[in-house]
Amino acid sequence: MSEWLKIHTERSLNRVLSRLEELFSGNAEAFTIFEKRLKKEWKRLFNILLNLYGSHYDFFYHLEMLILSAAKSWIERPSSLKELDAIREADPLWFQSEKNIGAVLYVDLFSDSISNLHEHITYFRELGLTYLHLMPLYLVPRGDNDGGYAVSSYRAVNPMIGTMDDIAELSSILRKEGISLVLDFVINHTSDEHEWAIKAKEGDIFYQEFYHIFPDRTLPDQYENNLRDIFPSVRKGSFTWHEGIGKWVWTTFNSFQWDLNYFNPEVFRAMSEELLFLANRGVEVLRLDAVPFIWKRLGTNCENQPEAHMIIQAYNAIARIAAPSLLFKSEAIVHPDEVIKYIAPYECQLSYNPLLMALLWESLATREVRLIEYAMRKRHRIPDECSWVNYLRCHDDIGWTFDDEDARHINIDPIGHRKFLNDFYTGQFPGSFARGLPFQFDPDSGDQRISGTLASLAGLEQGLQRKDPLLIEIAIKRIIMLRSIVLSIGGIPLIYLGEEWGILNDYTYFSDSSKAKDSRWIHRTKTKWDDYSKIHDPARIEMRIFNELVRLINIRKKLSAFQDGGMEIFSTENPHLLGYVRQNGGQRVMVVSNFSEHPQTLSENRFRMHGLGYSFYDHITDKTYTAGQGLYLDSYQFFWLETAK
Repeated sequence: MSEWLKIHTERSLNRVLSRLEELFSGNAEAFTIFEKRLKKEWKRLFNILLNLYGSHYDFFYHLEMLILSAAKSWIERPSSLKELDAIREADPLWFQSEKNIGAVLYVDLFSDSISNLHEHITYFRELGLTYLHLMPLYLVPRGDNDGGYAVSSYRAVNPMIGTMDDIAELSSILRKEGISLVLDFVINHTSDEHEWAIKAKEGDIFYQEFYHIFPDRTLPDQYENNLRDIFPSVRKGSFTWHEGIGKWVWTTFNSFQWDLNYFNPEVFRAMSEELLFLANRGVEVLRLDAVPFIWKRLGTNCENQPEAHMIIQAYNAIARIAAPSLLFKSEAIVHPDEVIKYIAPYECQLSYNPLLMALLWESLATREVRLIEYAMRKRHRIPDECSWVNYLRCHDDIGWTFDDEDARHINIDPIGHRKFLNDFYTGQFPGSFARGLPFQFDPDSGDQRISGTLASLAGLEQGLQRKDPLLIEIAIKRIIMLRSIVLSIGGIPLIYLGEEWGILNDYTYFSDSSKAKDSRWIHRTKTKWDDYSKIHDPARIEMRIFNELVRLINIRKKLSAFQDGGMEIFSTENPHLLGYVRQNGGQRVMVVSNFSEHPQTLSENRFRMHGLGYSFYDHITDKTYTAGQGLYLDSYQFFWLETAK
């Protein structure tokens, strides 16, 4: 740090502290805590904001107002959340516990309302959940709203499902049950019905500067030369003409989603206040939506710009000051090298793992593990203080985000392979067991993604349609094997609720005009609780799938090796077997999974070398195995093998 910068950093801090003393008048204890955290984070926050906004004439005004709003948020923070802050500061890696199990749901589809979620606490305990992500539940436009991601207010809930008071009450109840509440924070855009957008449409220049708005096509055309279409089957281009204001608006995703202008420090400050508002409602994790797109730079594709990272890091610092128990989870469905750049203790402590998800489906289709073995060895490692969030399915599509060079390294043509995977998972490839639908096919690039439920993509829908017991059995084994990997490979496992029963594709979405053009609604299904009451018959497929998931979760929670602490992929020298080792706290567990419907064997030497011994206890079968004759795996079988002491 230069001498000039050091001097002005300290001066700015002292000026802010003098203003804070008045704000905290009569509350010396709260001021002491806030001051300590502010001083700890000040240098990095000041440097980031200086880089982003230092050229603005009113930079110091925005800086001071930002800290004042953070201080007010801390003063207003409920005592129970302040207690949680202290607990999390004492145990900052709490989220890496092997006991952590996540789930995600749409409130309206799962329980109709937020208050009705209370009735399912027992069910959450039965599953062993410690982390509950409620999909976007904010106020949104009627009709098409991108599944809740066109937010009209971050401080209001869709009145059809509840209120912000309901959120605060639910978070308190969940916290007492040991369950952390997770919500989305859509930071790239708002809906065109947000208060800011409405004022912009009314001609308010102050709020027009909250968005990227252009008087003509001069700049949009220049930007457009390098931008990709996110929803190519919906529309081409990233700009929308607004007749009312007679200008072009930047709309990366849909015409009703206006991109926020983070060049403007007012936007950063306003969004930080929204973030802290949600933290004070009891939200413990915010999923940061569409993070790659938040900074625009002419001549680039406007994705993954350095300033996007700076903005998240600045939000991270604000959270450490005013709501230190709050964590960030990044959502970046981009190249694997770019995904990892968002993961750091000072940026996003958690991240979705889209590469693992995509490659598990790739391996299931090919019955081979060459690509996942190579890519995971190369790209799974993240900072020790962070965690992946691993999933098989979610509300979104499956995109084939593997690295082209990784594919070529093992002699796979990436373009042809993606076409094969799309054909396979839409059931067009001969012999395919999958029943997915295409999502956002781009005829210009050939790019396409896949929609569908876990069970339908894994072959259960095909088996049930054909009434073939063998196909049904194999599909169930695929589902269970995939889940075993998500539960054991390292990170927080995330269950898309409904999948725990083996739900199939719901084709009725096509009759709803607001959903008909978005095939993702085929796996965004309504929970049929009347059916749930019937599935406790052990003979039912749903109960078998559910019970096996619960069994695996309970086993996971007893294995200290599954606490986040690294994962080592090893070569099984069998193209159908995926192997890795988890080690922590003196416990070593070797996981081996068969991606083929045919029996496979792990050789004696591979077994011995990577298990580090000859005798092993398997937590799945409750049996002991020796390395003398290798390890035999039946179709889609898997083992969690601990070296016998």
